[in-house]
Amino acid sequence: MRSPHIGQGSNSVNVRRYNERLLLQALRRAGQASKADLARLANLTSTAVGSIITSLSKAKLIEFTGRRLDGQRGQPASMIRLDPRGAFGIGVRLDRTSMETVLVNFAGEVLGRRAHDTVLPHPATVLEIVLRDIHELSQLLSPEERERLSGVGIAQPYNLGSWLRELCLPPDTFRAWDEMDFPSELGRAQSLPVFSENDGNAAAIAELFYGCGRQCDDFIYLFLGPAIGGGIAIDGDCLRGVSGNAGDIGVMPVPPSRLPSASQPTGQWDILLARASLNALTRHLRYSGESIENRASLEDCIARGLPTVDEWIDDCIDALAPALRATLCVLDVPVVVIDADVDSGLLDTLMKRLRTALVATAPEARGTPELMRGTFGSDAGAIGAATLPMFFNFSPRAGILKGAGAESQEVNHVSL
Repeated sequence: MRSPHIGQGSNSVNVRRYNERLLLQALRRAGQASKADLARLANLTSTAVGSIITSLSKAKLIEFTGRRLDGQRGQPASMIRLDPRGAFGIGVRLDRTSMETVLVNFAGEVLGRRAHDTVLPHPATVLEIVLRDIHELSQLLSPEERERLSGVGIAQPYNLGSWLRELCLPPDTFRAWDEMDFPSELGRAQSLPVFSENDGNAAAIAELFYGCGRQCDDFIYLFLGPAIGGGIAIDGDCLRGVSGNAGDIGVMPVPPSRLPSASQPTGQWDILLARASLNALTRHLRYSGESIENRASLEDCIARGLPTVDEWIDDCIDALAPALRATLCVLDVPVVVIDADVDSGLLDTLMKRLRTALVATAPEARGTPELMRGTFGSDAGAIGAATLPMFFNFSPRAGILKGAGAESQEVNHVSL
C-alpha cells in the first residue's frame, strides 16, 4: 500500500521526519553518542532531541548501550547507537555477467547472500531466480524481523543491451532486457517495496550511507568492474540527472586504445569503458595467451605481476585521468572514491598512478582531489542495492522538507 503523499511545502511533519533522519545519520557517523552529543551534532535543542530519541526507541531503530564513563562530572550519560536489527534491506545486483542478492541489517552487515556467476539470462529466468533468492534470504530472519524489511533494492546497468561490442558480449542475449522494466515486474511479483537505481549510483549511495560518506558529503565515485561505473554525491545526496545517468563516466568519449588487443571504434572516438574496465584487462590478458575463466583467474594474473597487466594499467590511466580531470572541472569536489571488483594490489597501483597523472594535468590555480579507497570492493554493487531502501527511508535528504520522500526512486514504496 502506498503511503499518503505529503503536500508540497515545508511543514512540521516534514521537519520532524527530517530531524529524525538527521539524528539517525549522526548516530551512523558517530557509532554511538549521548543525547547531548546528538544535540550538538544535529544542531537541535536538547528538548527536541529527547522527544525524537523517544520515538526512535519506540520504533526500535536505536538502542541504549550503557553509560559513558569518561571522568566527566555529574551522572554518566546514556549512550545510544543504531539497533543493527532495527531495519533490514535486500539488494539485487544484476550485471551483464553475474547476479547477486544479499540481505543486510541496519548497520550494513551482510547477513546472507546468493550469487550466480553467469552471463545474464532472459529477464523471465532472472525473475524466477531472484524471487527464489529473496524468499530464501528472508527466511534467515524471524517473523518479527521480516516485518522490518524496508524493501528490495535493484542495482543494474541501464541500457543493458548497449555497448556489447566494447564488452565482447552477444547482442541477442540482452535485447530482451531493453524491452522489459525488470524492477516493475519484481514489484508486481512480491509484496516488498522495490527501489531501483543504476549500479553506479547504488554503489555511490552505499558509500554515502555506510562508507566514506560518514566523513564527506561531496565526492565522485568510480567503480571498476566489467565496465566502469560512477556516481556523484553532492550535499549528502546522490545526483541523478534527468535520466538517472549523472556520473556515468564510462560513456565519456576518449581516444582509441593503442593496445594491440583493443578493437577499434567505428569513428574517431571510443568511450572510456572500452579502455578503463576489467573487460579491457581481460581482453588484453587473453590476447597475450592467458586463460581467464572467472574473477579468481583474473586476480591470479594481477597477483603474478604480469607485464601485460602493467600495459593495460598504462592504457587505462591514459584514458581515465583526462576524463576524471574534465569531470572535476565541472563538479569541483574534494574527494574521488575508487573501488573495484577485484584487488590483489590492482586498486592501490591504479590509485597511485592516477594520482600522479592528475597532479601532472592539474590546471593552474587548481588542486588535485584526495583519492580514497572504496569501502566494499566486490560487494559494492550488492550492498549498494540493499542500501537503496535504507537510504530512501532513513536518510535526511533535502527533498523531505518539500514532501518529496522516495517517490522519484520507488517502484512500490511503503514508508516505515
